Amino acid sequence: MKIATYNVNGVNGRLPVLLRWLQEAQPDVVCLQELKAPQERFPLKEINDAGYNAIWHGQKSWNGVAILSKGYEITEVQRALPGDPEDIQSRYIEAIIDQIVICCLYLPNGNPYPGPKFEYKLAWIDRLKKRTDELIKMDLPAVIIGDFNIIPTPFDVHKPERWENDALYRIEVRKAFEKMLKKGWLDSIRTLFPEEKIYTFWDYLYKAYDRDAGIRLDHVLLSPYLSSRLKSGGVDRHVRGWEKSSDHAPVWIELEKEGKQ
Repeated sequence: MKIATYNVNGVNGRLPVLLRWLQEAQPDVVCLQELKAPQERFPLKEINDAGYNAIWHGQKSWNGVAILSKGYEITEVQRALPGDPEDIQSRYIEAIIDQIVICCLYLPNGNPYPGPKFEYKLAWIDRLKKRTDELIKMDLPAVIIGDFNIIPTPFDVHKPERWENDALYRIEVRKAFEKMLKKGWLDSIRTLFPEEKIYTFWDYLYKAYDRDAGIRLDHVLLSPYLSSRLKSGGVDRHVRGWEKSSDHAPVWIELEKEGKQ
C-alpha cells in the first residue's frame, strides 16, 4: 500500500496540479491538508473521476483536511481531534482503510511566537499526544500523517540558526515530536534516509526552491505494529517545481503486505 500526504494549499485553485500528481504517482491512500474550501466546494466529482473516493472536512477560506482512497473502502472514525469541543478549526480527520487507522492532520503553525497562536499549538499537540498514546496502547496498525508544522531537528532545515524563535522550530515543539518517537512512533522518511538532506516545503519567496532552502514539515509516523512493514518512501520534490504548485511537495511511503515483512 502506498500512502501519501500533500498540503495542497488550496484544493480548487491547485486542482490541476493535484490531479496530475495523482495520475503520475498512483498512491493508494492520500491525506490532504489546507483545502481552503468549505465543505460543499470540495471537488468530489473530479476526485472520483481520477479513481478516488474521499472523506473530507472543509472550512471556508482556510484549513481543511481530506483522505482519499483508491480501491479501498474508507470508514470514517472522527473528524476532530478529541479533547476540546470548542475547537472548530478543521485540522484532523481519522479513518480506517484496509484495517489501518489513518490519522490525517494539519497541525497549527503557531506563529507569531510568543503569543496565543503558539499556546494553541502546544495545547493541540497535547491533545494529539493523548490520541497517539491511545493508539499505541491499543497496539493498532496506525499512521499519523500530514503537515505537522514541526521541524524536528537542525538537520531538517536550511540555516537552522535563523529559526530559533519560529514556532515551527521552537524547542518546545521539537521536544514534543521527539517524545512521540520515544513512545514508539517511527519517523518513516528519516528512517529510510538517515543521512540525507530531506525537505518537504520551500517558500515562494527569495527563490527558496531554486536554492533548495527548504524545511521538513510533512511527516509520516508509523505505529510499532506497522514499523516492520515499511518498504520504501520519498518526497516528490519535483512537483514543487510545477507551475502554480503548492509550496509543499507530496511525501509518500509504501508498506509491505502483512505477513511479507
